[in-house]
Amino acid sequence: MEQIQHRNVEVRGLKLSCSGNWTRSEKWCFSCMGFQKYGTWRHQMLAVANKGYRAIAIDFRGYGLSEQPVEPEKGTFKDLADDVVALLDSLGINKTFLVGKDFGALPAYLVPALHPERVSGIITLGIPFIQPGLSGVQNHLFPNGFYITRWQEPGRAEADFGRFDVNTVIRNIYILFSRSEVPVAAADQEITDLFDPATPLPPWFSEEDLAVYSSLYEKSGFRFPLQVPYRTSALDYSSTDPKISSPSLLIMGEKDYLKFPGMEDYIRNGTAMKHFVPDLDITFIAEGNHFVHEQLPDQVNQLILSFLDKHGI
Repeated sequence: MEQIQHRNVEVRGLKLSCSGNWTRSEKWCFSCMGFQKYGTWRHQMLAVANKGYRAIAIDFRGYGLSEQPVEPEKGTFKDLADDVVALLDSLGINKTFLVGKDFGALPAYLVPALHPERVSGIITLGIPFIQPGLSGVQNHLFPNGFYITRWQEPGRAEADFGRFDVNTVIRNIYILFSRSEVPVAAADQEITDLFDPATPLPPWFSEEDLAVYSSLYEKSGFRFPLQVPYRTSALDYSSTDPKISSPSLLIMGEKDYLKFPGMEDYIRNGTAMKHFVPDLDITFIAEGNHFVHEQLPDQVNQLILSFLDKHGI
């Protein structure tokens, strides 16, 4: 297999950092996540490339090695979806599979909602399709001190993170969000106060991984990452009743912390989602946490490859 290589591709006035096996192939699989394009997807990219796919992963604008937008505080999910489509155009890709983890799942669904002809299928991990208007994630149902509402407050996360070096912030986040418990701070706490410094990194996440991830946030900072996903406007599907016609797979870890009110019922029931995404399968991995693709790569790879075999060329 051709070695994974890194390139910068100019998209909508910004240079986006991309990683991939830049071989000639009619089969494409395009990975969406905020940062660490190849790093966080390293297990999946190699497996997909070995199946003959041209696997490409990106750092979104404002993340990792990609350039910052001029006005980060105006960033939206639609910016990310528009970047994906423009990048496909730039690379001469007519149609692709999209894989999105965490908030990368949201632009992965926006693209086929706005450009259904460009997507062969969608695989998302950790985050489901979010409905327009009332959604599976409703702020009024969150417990007080929940990390999302805390980080939506301008300046709150900046002050919290600013007490530590970047390596410590990323270490804290990986440890906290690998747990099954919902991250909720008391009134006199910040989110990073929930972290016990004596807690080791998860066994599947090495000090070398941490060093690489931290170096990217040292470059990008947290300005755009706090805008998107936490402080951006609602998803704009350009419709109150969008239909995602592409075949879709949602992979969830049973031990993911995303068990707050509204979300778990929304995922497990599936009925509301399937109104918008009718060709949807939902799979739970028994021991999986929020970083299931890094924690249990063999299981996730098998699910992805089976989906590609079923729906690919």
